[in-house]
Amino acid sequence: MTFNRKSAFIVIALLLGVVGSVLSQSARNTQQFYDPSTEVTLKGKVARVTEVSGRRVWNGTHLTLQTDNHAYDVHVGPSSYVSKSGFKFSAGDQIEVIDSKLQNSSVETIVARQVKKGEKVLTLRDSQGIPKWSRGRRRYY
Repeated sequence: MTFNRKSAFIVIALLLGVVGSVLSQSARNTQQFYDPSTEVTLKGKVARVTEVSGRRVWNGTHLTLQTDNHAYDVHVGPSSYVSKSGFKFSAGDQIEVIDSKLQNSSVETIVARQVKKGEKVLTLRDSQGIPKWSRGRRRYY
C-alpha cells in the first residue's frame, strides 16, 4: 500500500475528528456534574456526614443537609481536599451551601460549589463548576 499526501491528510482529518469529539463529550459530561444555571443557596443543619470511597465519580465527603422541608445529599468533594482546607463537618453543624441541583436518573443530586460554616468558607469549585483540586482541568469530582 502506498502512503501518499492524500492518505496522510485523510488520516490526520480522521484523528482530529475523533479528538474533537472526545473533547466535546468531555465538556458535556462536566456540565452534567455542575451546571451554573441551576445554582441555588441552601441553609440547614448537617444531619449526617458520610465518607464515600472507591473509584466512583461521587466519592469523597457527603453531607445530608436537613432544611426546613427537605433533606439533601450534598456532594462536597474529595475528603483529602476538605481536610487540607481545614474543614471538618459534624452532625448538628449549621451550614449554608451554594450548589448546583441536577436531575440524574430521576434522583435529585446536589453538588456543592461553596460551603459556609460560621465565618469559615470552603470554596470547592469556581463559578463554572471546575473543581479547585483539579488545577483547572475539567474533572468531574
